[in-house]
Amino acid sequence: MAPPAFDLDTVIRLLLASLLGGLIGLERELHGRPAGFRTHLLVSLGAALFVAVSIGFYKTYGNLSGSAPVGVDPGRVAAQVVTGIGFLGAGAIIREKGSVRGLTTAACLWVAAAIGVACGAGMFAISLVVTAIAMISLLVLKQVEGMLNKDTYQQVTVVSNDLPGQFERIEQIMKDCGASLIKTALERQLDTATIRFEFQLRIATRSASCRLLDLLSGVEGVRNISLR
Repeated sequence: MAPPAFDLDTVIRLLLASLLGGLIGLERELHGRPAGFRTHLLVSLGAALFVAVSIGFYKTYGNLSGSAPVGVDPGRVAAQVVTGIGFLGAGAIIREKGSVRGLTTAACLWVAAAIGVACGAGMFAISLVVTAIAMISLLVLKQVEGMLNKDTYQQVTVVSNDLPGQFERIEQIMKDCGASLIKTALERQLDTATIRFEFQLRIATRSASCRLLDLLSGVEGVRNISLR
């Protein structure tokens, strides 16, 4: 028995998966992320199609009567979607020295794939609930996070004249600003008699970064300061 050429129920599942996945991707698009509206829509649509095709195979070749020795497991394709989406998620994560970006976008891709799988299986109600929870976490909880005093990690580069005790002076200023030193690197230029300090810091408040920049600028012998 061949699968039907056109199935309205399957089309509805694919359209709903596209809508819900695109809705999550729209939030990422508005925040300028590389994986945005179209990416999330296609991820959710593709996941839904994989599941819909797997269910179609099961209905056609699943040996529901038990007369044949081999049947078809419709859950295998959905399991491979979970594995495959990890490659897209890894591509969305960017590591920049002391920071990592793209984790939320990678999680959104993972959720969009899960929504697509649920829509492909016909679980419409749970798909809507998950989409609502995801949108609340992205929009509402983002505002809550902005109200919290969170530790931030920054890399500070200071180029200074090679003066005795300069490292201790710079280190003390950072401690006075409430910064904790995580990692330190030094580079001395003999031809220019300068020394380059590189610090990885943990700072408790955002205002401490500006205060740190101002205080370091007033240190004798400091030529250049970079915070990122």
